[in-house]
Amino acid sequence: MDELIAAGATIASARRAIASAFRAADLDSPELDARLLIGHALGLDHAALAAAADRPLSDEEAARVTALGRRRLAHEPVARIIERKEFWSLPLVVTPDVLDPRPDTETVVEVALAAIDAAGPRRAARRIADLGTGSGALLLALLSELPDALGVGTDVSLPALRVARHNAGRLGLTGRARFVACDLGSALAGGLDLVVSNPPYIPSIVIPTLAPEVRDHDPRLALDGGPDGLDAYRAIAADARRLLAPGGTLVVEIGIGQLEAVVALFDTAGLVVDRAPHPDLCGVPRAVMAQQQT
Repeated sequence: MDELIAAGATIASARRAIASAFRAADLDSPELDARLLIGHALGLDHAALAAAADRPLSDEEAARVTALGRRRLAHEPVARIIERKEFWSLPLVVTPDVLDPRPDTETVVEVALAAIDAAGPRRAARRIADLGTGSGALLLALLSELPDALGVGTDVSLPALRVARHNAGRLGLTGRARFVACDLGSALAGGLDLVVSNPPYIPSIVIPTLAPEVRDHDPRLALDGGPDGLDAYRAIAADARRLLAPGGTLVVEIGIGQLEAVVALFDTAGLVVDRAPHPDLCGVPRAVMAQQQT
């Protein structure tokens, strides 16, 4: 990319050149990635980039932009490069210790809020938990929508919990969010109104075949769901009735092709299971919702 981005190139021309290189490498969303990386390198938001489009880059700026572009061409996700990702319109810090939050996971938030709204006023959902919280994405999104709720996020990874706690502080949610080191819900008491989780669900044998953005940069702990991808769901199903208050709701993210298996696990555990597919933006069934009997 050195020959594309040289001193004297304008911000606009550098952005076009990087997007073209990303497109040629068949990377997803080349224009968006180029904008985010140049903005990060120059410390400019979207509006400032547009306003400064005709400004030439200095040698140092061109070198910074080039270095970030090379990292993306090596299939490092943009969120890893800029250590930031938006989820549910919340700016989250993302490090190598946590899963890169995906837009698909917002389906869990949508389903959970819809279930709460169907049961009554949102202020009634006071006690929530996010099992395997990672960056805190699900927990913090829900707390932002449920101003009367208190929440706890669990994770077996202490570095991940530090990231989640940091994100809670940046969003002003520290007073309503607690973080506990444990496996899923093993250290939690019962009586929860809402439990959510985006557990590891990739079958172990499939992980080497994943895109390099995932395989090489997401923590394996957050990906590996065991031989059939269902280990975490079995553990959640076995503990759900203890964790949930009467009428409490459980919502989990699922992988492609896992709907029937997860529904069966929750059904066998004695939960009232919603068999609707709850698709993500691509139409893929992405969440399963179940409830404790009243």
